[in-house]
Amino acid sequence: MPVEILVSQAAPFDAALMASIHAACFAKAWDEAAMATFIAGPGTLCLVGYAGDFGPVPAGILIARRAADEAELLTLAVAPACRRLGLARALLIEAAEQLRTGDVKRLFLEVEEGNAAALALYRSLGAMPVGRRPAYYESGADAAIFSLALSDSPPDDGAGRR
Repeated sequence: MPVEILVSQAAPFDAALMASIHAACFAKAWDEAAMATFIAGPGTLCLVGYAGDFGPVPAGILIARRAADEAELLTLAVAPACRRLGLARALLIEAAEQLRTGDVKRLFLEVEEGNAAALALYRSLGAMPVGRRPAYYESGADAAIFSLALSDSPPDDGAGRR
């Protein structure tokens, strides 16, 4: 039986919760003050994901930042005990929908090249590899850069204008 998954917009009171989830996932986690800044920031989308059979438990976060008609995924984290339930997919799908509604045409995603689960997720949603950053992470690992089209029309890069 599938686990119930809910995704909601983060509110200021979610900052501590978001910091806790981030700390469970990353060695260099963002603190509560950083999360509060993201939540309050203009052009920033902050989502909290909940999963559970006996009432939803907060278990995942997503933060994306918009600039003009593009956005970048700043972080996507799911608590280790709640992975492989579809929460990351639900967060990313909700983010894509909200960004698309806000006329964002493209979402850029970076991931450590060894993160097979994230790579598979991004590819399954149609994201295409567009580059890499050698030795980007503190561990020395490379970052793979993906682009996820959120619109059927190509982005306006100004190349067609004279």
